[in-house]
Amino acid sequence: MRIALLADLHANREATEACLAALERERCTRHVFLGDLVGYGADPGWVVDTVRTHVEQGAIAVFGNHDQAAVEAPSERMVPEAREAIAWTQGQLDQAQAAFLRALPLQVEDEDRLYVHANAWAPADWGYVSGRAAATRSLEATAQRLTFCGHEHRPALYYAQPGPAGHFEPVPGQPVPLRGSRRWLAIPGACGQPRDGDPAAACAVYDTEEGSLTFLRVPYDHERAAAKIVAAGLPELFAQRLLAGG
Repeated sequence: MRIALLADLHANREATEACLAALERERCTRHVFLGDLVGYGADPGWVVDTVRTHVEQGAIAVFGNHDQAAVEAPSERMVPEAREAIAWTQGQLDQAQAAFLRALPLQVEDEDRLYVHANAWAPADWGYVSGRAAATRSLEATAQRLTFCGHEHRPALYYAQPGPAGHFEPVPGQPVPLRGSRRWLAIPGACGQPRDGDPAAACAVYDTEEGSLTFLRVPYDHERAAAKIVAAGLPELFAQRLLAGG
C-alpha cells in the first residue's frame, strides 16, 4: 500500500489540488491528512469539503491547532495576523464543515504508525518537533515504530538512537528506506504554506511494502493562491509567505 501524507493544507486550494494530483500519479491508495486544514489561506470551505470526501472514502485526518482555533477560539499564543485569519475563517465555514473539524481526533494509531499534528508527548499542547531534542521526546512518548506529524512546516526525518535522535535531510523524489531496526519520525512538510524557502508544496509517500518514504515537492500556482489571500482581505503576510516559501 502506498500512503499519501499531507500536512498543513491551510486553506490553500491550489496547493492541495496540485499535491492530490501528484499523489495520484504516485499510485497512492490511501490518504492521511496531518492537521491544520484551515487558517492563513482563502479557501477553507473547499479544503474541508475535499478532506471530508476523502475521509468518507477511508482516509485518515487529524485535528490541528488552526482547526481547533476555527471551531473554538484562537489561542493567545497565535500572532495577531493568525488570529485575524481565524476570525475570517470562522465566517466562511458552514455548520457541517465546522462539525467535521470539531470531530477530528487528535491522533490515530494504525498498525505500526502514529498520525498526529504536532507531537506524540502532548498532542493537544501543540509543541513543535523543531529539532533533535523534540524529536527524541516525541519518539519516547509512543510505542509506534513510525510517527508522522506536521505543524513544523519544514520537511524533516528523524530516527531513534542512543542520545538525541538522528536526523536526515530528505531529498525530494529520493526514497528513504525506513529500516525496521529503527523507530522513525517524519514531517512531510507543509502542503499549503511551506516555510523552508521553497514555494513548492510539500507532501510525501510511504510505501508499506517497500518500507520506504519519499518526500515530494510539487510546484503549483502559488501566485494565484497569494492573490486570492489579498483579494479576501486576509493579512498580506500570508500571501508573501507563499511567494517566498516562508
